[in-house]
Amino acid sequence: MTVGARSTGPGDEPMVARWGSPHPAAPLVVVLHGNGTSEHSMIEISPWLPHGPVAYVAVRAPLAVERGFAWFAETDGRPDPAGLAEAGDWLVRWLDTEGHPDRSVLLLAFRSGVALAGHLMLRLPERFSGAILLHGALPLDVLPLAAGTTGRGALRGVPVFLAHADSDPRTPAPLLDRTWDWLRRRSGAPVRVARTPEAGTLAGSVVAAAGSWLGDRLDFLRAHGENPLPDGDEPVWPGLGRLPERTGEPPDTTVDLPQLPVGPPGAHQEALWERIRGLGREAPAVLGPEGTRSLFLDVPADPATLVHAAGNELAHLHPDGSLHLALPDALLYDALAKGWAVAHPLAGVRLAAGLVLVPAPRDQAEVEVAAALVAAAHRAATGG
Repeated sequence: MTVGARSTGPGDEPMVARWGSPHPAAPLVVVLHGNGTSEHSMIEISPWLPHGPVAYVAVRAPLAVERGFAWFAETDGRPDPAGLAEAGDWLVRWLDTEGHPDRSVLLLAFRSGVALAGHLMLRLPERFSGAILLHGALPLDVLPLAAGTTGRGALRGVPVFLAHADSDPRTPAPLLDRTWDWLRRRSGAPVRVARTPEAGTLAGSVVAAAGSWLGDRLDFLRAHGENPLPDGDEPVWPGLGRLPERTGEPPDTTVDLPQLPVGPPGAHQEALWERIRGLGREAPAVLGPEGTRSLFLDVPADPATLVHAAGNELAHLHPDGSLHLALPDALLYDALAKGWAVAHPLAGVRLAAGLVLVPAPRDQAEVEVAAALVAAAHRAATGG
């Protein structure tokens, strides 16, 4: 890739294309194109994106190349670390000047723009209210994850829409596979997936699904505001003290809805049910595989603390021993970071921000942890 002069405006400001609301406090969607194209290449998807009180700004990458513009140099699909960091610094400086400092900011990225979006989210997760990542790979080799950590829970509270192709001629399969695994199983983010056989172009079905997801996320932000990110001391769980780290590989779940665990069933379902059954009225679940048992509350509760607000459903236990429940923010982030919960794909989008799947206990000690999570959800719902 031959890089020419910087293609920026006065003061090194980005060249941009804008549409949508001009209000400085309207939620802002920052659109990041792939290397070798321009800001105008992304405007063609605008008819599928939500209208109304939302602003869009497509940013031109700063480096002029043989054809179009680029964010950074890359080798075999991997960004140059220094170039990636420089592009991130440049974009953050500009973002600091964009409208009200408390406005919600979301990212919409395609191909190489996904690497830049990942860099920004992992570096400054508190700045972003969500991201749409279309057919690209996160730069996991050159970010904090390479420093010997797994990055577990690094994106908790940041909903993500991921378009993932089984075959992609532009991005090496190992990079896509690592992005796929890390986002879904380790990041802590609620991840909604649109999976396609190939990624030659942006399929209309993927763009439509991304636009629908974005509309739901914007509606959630208008109704409920931002999810506060964890701050302060590690929380204390009644009955447990400090929550331990869950050992072993993180659990896997299905890609499509409903969210269900993947893998063999546990052997401690009945022990867990006996520990939690007194926290609500027992009944068959409204949703879930056959044999799913629910706990319902007979007193009014905040919908944000429930699995299904319409039926006052506190939690349900799947036949394999896994659970769905909703945790309050401070405990939610702790459970996600330590591997005891997997965010629901629509948490903070259509459903309660704290909605998670708790994996089936593998031994009696894990029964006690799972029961403590249900008890925490009960306290949050009932004020007890």
